[in-house]
This record gives sequence, C-alpha cells and structure tokens, in this order.
Amino acid sequence: MTKVLIADKMDKLAAEIFQNNGIEIDIKPGLTPEELGAIAGQYDGIAARSSAKVTAAVIAASQPRLKVIGRAGIGVDTIDVPAATEAGIVVMNTPFGNSITTAEHAIAMMFALARQIPEANASTHAGKWEKSKFMGVELYSKTLGIVGCGNIGAIVASRAIGLQMKVVAFDPFLTAERAAELGVEKVETLDELLPRADFITIHTPMTDSTRGIINAAAIAKMKKGVRLINCARGGLIVEKDLKDALDSGHVAGAALDVFETEPATENVLFNHPNVVCTPHLGASTSEAQVNVAIQVAEQMSDFLLNGAVSNAVNMPSISAEDAPRLKPYMKLAEQLGGFIGQVAEQGMTKVTIEYQGDVAKLNTKPLNAMILAALLRASQDGVNMVSAPMIAKSRGITVSETKTEECSEFHTAVIVTVATAEGDRSITGTLFAGREPRIVSIEGVPVEAALGGHVLYVRNDDTPGIIGQIGTMLGDAKVNIADFRLGRVAGKSTAVALVAVDSEVPDAVFSKIAGLSQVRQVKRLKF
Repeated sequence: MTKVLIADKMDKLAAEIFQNNGIEIDIKPGLTPEELGAIAGQYDGIAARSSAKVTAAVIAASQPRLKVIGRAGIGVDTIDVPAATEAGIVVMNTPFGNSITTAEHAIAMMFALARQIPEANASTHAGKWEKSKFMGVELYSKTLGIVGCGNIGAIVASRAIGLQMKVVAFDPFLTAERAAELGVEKVETLDELLPRADFITIHTPMTDSTRGIINAAAIAKMKKGVRLINCARGGLIVEKDLKDALDSGHVAGAALDVFETEPATENVLFNHPNVVCTPHLGASTSEAQVNVAIQVAEQMSDFLLNGAVSNAVNMPSISAEDAPRLKPYMKLAEQLGGFIGQVAEQGMTKVTIEYQGDVAKLNTKPLNAMILAALLRASQDGVNMVSAPMIAKSRGITVSETKTEECSEFHTAVIVTVATAEGDRSITGTLFAGREPRIVSIEGVPVEAALGGHVLYVRNDDTPGIIGQIGTMLGDAKVNIADFRLGRVAGKSTAVALVAVDSEVPDAVFSKIAGLSQVRQVKRLKF
C-alpha cells in the first residue's frame, strides 16, 4: 500500500486528502535527521515544512522506496535537492500558497514601524502612559521603494497604493507594461530607488547578486530617516551595517522577519529601540497553512497515484515516452535559460525560442518551460517548470516559439532571444554527439563552450591585450582557469570570452576586470 510520512506540523486537511485518496499516513513531526533517516525507507512520500531536514543521508537511507518529497511552502533549503535528483526522487513545492500572507506581513511590519506599535504596547502594558514619547509618521503620501516586484512584491504594491502611497519599484525583470498595470513607477537601477524612498521593503530572492544588497554603501545613498522592512530572506541586509546606520540615526527604523542566522536567539539588532522583530512569521497565518497543506497533499497524491508531476523543482513535466529523447535537450535548455537570465540586466519584455533541425520534431513544450524556469530563477525563488509561464505572464513577458526542421550549420540547434530595454540578447546551443550540450553562439558571435560550475562571461571591445590582462588578474588571485573560450567576428568590434574557473572569482578581482576600459559587460555565472 502507498504510504506517506507527514514529517512536520501541518493542517489536518493534508492527512484527510491523503486518506481520501487511499494513501496510508503516519504523522511524526519533530524528528531529528537521524530519526527521520531511520524510518524514511518505509515511505513512498515525505510531506514536510521548514522543520524537517531531509538531508543527503536521509535520502540515501530512504532508497529504494521513497519517490517524492513535498514541501508545503516555497523554500526547499531544508531538502537536499541534488541528492534527491540523483536518487530519482521528485521534489515538489507550493510556490503560491503563502504569497498574500507574506505580503500582508510586510505591510503590517511597515505600520508597526511607522507608529512604533511594539514599543508603545510594551510601555502601556508596563503601566506607563508615555503618549508624547511615541511620535509616529503617516504612510499617506510617502514613497515606498520595493526591491523585487515579483508575485509578493506586486501584492505589497497594490496594498500600498490602496494606502495612497507612491510606489517605486526596482526589479530587472519588471517590464514597463507590467509596472503600468500595477500602478508603480519602475526604475532601472537600485541606486535610483534608494534616495527617493521613505520606506524600503525587500522582496527579492537570495542569490549571489542579492546577498548583502543592503549594505553600508547602499544605506549611505538612502535619504536620512528612511525605514527598512525585510520579510524576504535573511542576509539580504548586512545586519552590522544596518545597526551602525540605526545608531547614527541615518536609518530611523527597521522591521525584520528574517535574519542571517536562524533560529535567531542572539542578534546584533536585538533590543535596539528602533527595530521591530518577528520570528520568521511571513507565512504564518491559518489561511496560508491550510492552502499549502492542501496543495502539497493534492500534488503528492496525484503523483503517487497517477504519475502526474506538478510544481517539481528538480524534474520536467514530461511523459515516459518523451523522456529519453528529451533528456539531453532538457539539460541544454536549462543552460541556455540560465545563461540569458544571469546575463540580461534590464527588464525583459519578450522571450523568443527557435528550434531548428532534429529538435523541432520533438515535443518542445517541456523545453520551453525549462528555458523559462531557468531564466526566471536568476531573479526569483521557487520558480519551476509549472509556475514559470504564470510568473512570466504576471510580469508582462510574452513567450513565442518557432520551429523549422532545417538547420544550416548543425543537425540541431536551440536559439533563445530576449528583448530587453537595452536591446536583444541571444544565445544558441546544440548537442555534440547527440547528447553533450554546447554553446555555439552568443550575441551572434561564434564561440564553442561547455557550461558548468563557475563561469566568467566577458563582452569586450575587440582590442589587443584584453585576454592577457584577464588571465593575469585571475592568476595573481590564484584562481585556476579550467577552460578559456573566445569568440569574435572579423571586422566587428565586439568579442566575447567564457572563462571556466575552479572557484568563484573574488569580488576584488571581479571589480578589476569590470573596470578595464575595453570591458562592456562582465558576469559571474553559475550552472
């Protein structure tokens, strides 16, 4: 009999859905990874939230029976997804179940911060009547800066507009059309937003490019008296830099639901009079808990009983018949989408995918979804093949596909082109030996390279000396070059380089390379 372990506290409706589908359940919240590993092999599925840690050891112990892990929520950081993928286990999440709840918490934190509600509450409970001590500020007519205007950020924007605030948004993937639909002003850079906002709320995922996005340098560009809200991810704000700004009075207050280290029992910001803290409550409402519990139980049941895959973060939604033929193309599609998503710097308005040769004869819908998911994943957590089209639509990004069974240079080719505010960006890939993904063109410049691990992408003026300078800078920093691929078009001024390195290029070296006069763009990419 099919059996599922509910390994976290979850709304009772989840258990009812499993049982109504004829699936046997055990409910055992609070297990340690060792305890979970000792029994994981007894189940076909594990339903979890943020407490249960499904580690590589748990996954290894679960074999060969475990088939699916369902996360009731967005983040899958408590699940070893690579280990699950290697073991052939589907990992699912519920990316939209708590968006409204998190957005509302951000608004609540903003109100609490503006009117000093926690401090006033504590004072009044203590029998004091310090009415003159707590002088707040209105939200009406103030400017709210939103960093990250995806699903949650858009909901925050709508609520803020209802409060008659002016909303300015920074999101590289927010199109002008979507901004107009939301009623927000889109700015092209974070530096444009910082000095204008009275309140700043963060709703961006944690990536290499967003880690520490609010640091001392960013805070210095903000107007004096700004108030910050973070209900997204710990680590987006450098906490020591924030404390210094609070102590100096440059930042009037901060409201934080997330912290660099969690559970946060000690923190440099605790007990600061101008800081409001909550213990990661963004998704903690009864409605959100019901929604994610229902969704994860329905998705897991559908998979275990019917083989349907929904909201999977580690596998495409494809049939058993198509899987063997599409497998190498899926890897190529992920690399192409990931590349263009990390390289494009301005808001995307359109994605065009062209299939040429052998691939045009296949079912390309899963490939479209994989390209789009990898592309959007560069700027938003929780994106998978199922949710990517909906997210693209919500951001005003149109997606089009063309097919031709003719291919002039290769037996098969996939071309991804994105229209951005700064112009079109494109990349072309193919399969070598019918199975090995290769990049063969970037921005129309021929370059042959395999992508993997850490890659430095450089677009530069085609002048002598640039290759040597980059190689010397990396060598001086003890960064080992695994592969160095170059591309140029004779008679044209642009050249590109793809430099595979054994470790991430340090910030100081990256800044030196970016500062070279011949360099037009440089990006650190991960695959």
